Amino acid sequence: MKRLFLLAAAAFVVLSASAQPGGGGFQRQTPEQRVAAIHAKLDSAFKLPAEDLAKIDTALTVLYKKQDERMKEIFASGERPDRETMQAERKKYTDAREEILKAMLTEEQYAIWRDTIEPSMRPQRPQGGGGFPGGGNN
Repeated sequence: MKRLFLLAAAAFVVLSASAQPGGGGFQRQTPEQRVAAIHAKLDSAFKLPAEDLAKIDTALTVLYKKQDERMKEIFASGERPDRETMQAERKKYTDAREEILKAMLTEEQYAIWRDTIEPSMRPQRPQGGGGFPGGGNN
């Protein structure tokens, strides 16, 4: 009976771990995946002409590839960059993305993007007590 319980517990742990997306870790999206997500949201919300969507896709793909290259450069040194450096880098690329979208969308569309769509695309952190039993700050 004890053996059966241990086997069932082990199977539960293995199945729980494998059910987590990406094996439980965070997998960064490729530039193409990020562009596809924005493309889908813009197309769904605004039904933009195909030529406009293609221009946005091209510009964002170039931008995101440059961002990925820059992040690789930063981490290639082997030292962990400080928070301020990373925030400044992210802001630079976010601002560039916003300029691309401002140029391609009407003021009304851009306001909808900024206030509704873009916030919904941010990765959500899990809610709870930091992973500690009981939710406490141990």
